Amino acid sequence: MGIISVKQADSLLWLGRYTERVYTTIKMFNQSFDRMIDEEEDSYPDFCTKLDIPNIYKDKEDFMYRYPYDLTNPDSIMSTLNRAYDNAIELRETIGSETLAYIQLAIYDWNKASRNQAPLLETQKVIDHIMAFWGIADDIIDNPEVRNILKAGKRIERIDLYARMHFSPYQLKREIRRMIPRVEASGLKYDPEKLEKIRALVYMPEVDYYQLVEEVETIF
Repeated sequence: MGIISVKQADSLLWLGRYTERVYTTIKMFNQSFDRMIDEEEDSYPDFCTKLDIPNIYKDKEDFMYRYPYDLTNPDSIMSTLNRAYDNAIELRETIGSETLAYIQLAIYDWNKASRNQAPLLETQKVIDHIMAFWGIADDIIDNPEVRNILKAGKRIERIDLYARMHFSPYQLKREIRRMIPRVEASGLKYDPEKLEKIRALVYMPEVDYYQLVEEVETIF
């Protein structure tokens, strides 16, 4: 079993986070796409506020294009997908070329979606590629520490996003139960007290979503 460098561990963690961010934000965007077309009062400013990204958009139409596809926008889904690809390239020898290929396919189909007036088919393909990425990574990566760091990043990002978007305590509890073993098995230095605090926060009568985001962002 090879030794994982600090740089590799950081890239694995962020590869996990970025791929999950792409996956979850595409799903959220798809769910709101048709509603935003028909809504009388724009909802995208609230979306930006919850995700803690600047509202740089002129109007709803500008948001519906620039948030998913604008590579010059650092908060866009496209920019996140490219950051995932950059980390995957650095980790090619660690995760394997076959795993990397699914990130490349996701970028290809996301570019196709940007040119389509009805992009939901292409965006679903990207979701499928991300899921395939996770599946093939689990199948071909032999080093359990590599898999655990990657999955710890994935679970941390999912809880971060779910908390920001005020998902139900039930959903958060489920994801926290899945995150904690990955963090503990990652081999990375983490704060055990934070894990207990995160667990306790979702069992409070009212979840403090902002505190949950702060705690999950500082586990390592």
